Amino acid sequence: MFKRRKNRQPHHHLREAFWPSIGFRRSAHYLGHRVGRLPGTPFSIAAGFAFGAAISFTPLIGFHILVSGALAWLCGASIVAAAIGTVVGNPWTFPIIWAWIYSLGVWLLGMEPLQLNYELLSLGFLYDHFWDIFIPMMVGGIPTAALAWVVFYFPLKATVAKYQLARRRRRERKMKALKSAGDDAGAAA
Repeated sequence: MFKRRKNRQPHHHLREAFWPSIGFRRSAHYLGHRVGRLPGTPFSIAAGFAFGAAISFTPLIGFHILVSGALAWLCGASIVAAAIGTVVGNPWTFPIIWAWIYSLGVWLLGMEPLQLNYELLSLGFLYDHFWDIFIPMMVGGIPTAALAWVVFYFPLKATVAKYQLARRRRRERKMKALKSAGDDAGAAA
């Protein structure tokens, strides 16, 4: 009933990841509703999302969902919220995140940064200098991830609690209205 007439091709999904057809604002609004409606306490939802967002600030590309899910499971947080939280790391934010964590890692380690010639930058260069890039990124990513966890957790916990309270009150008002309408119909009969 709610299926598409024509299934989307893989390139459509890729395009949607880079540029949502419904717009960035509406996409973020939809994501907010999805997070607010997740089952669980405000703690579990906020902590799960914060783990996902925090892991996005590490160079563990390809393992973000697994690592954030494992951390969420260990802390009793929502694994689904953790998976949704990894959306913080996306094609638009990764270049900024990677530049920041590399610079911070180089600074913390007291290293000399690699001199990158963007014309010669290739997968072969990254493969040859993997540890020279990965170690500073990991060292810079850990404190950044801890800060990101705090930045996402506290506001999101308050927001989810407020969202769930408003949703509960709407349901109670609706049930009260249905009950009074049923009582009125029963009295009229």
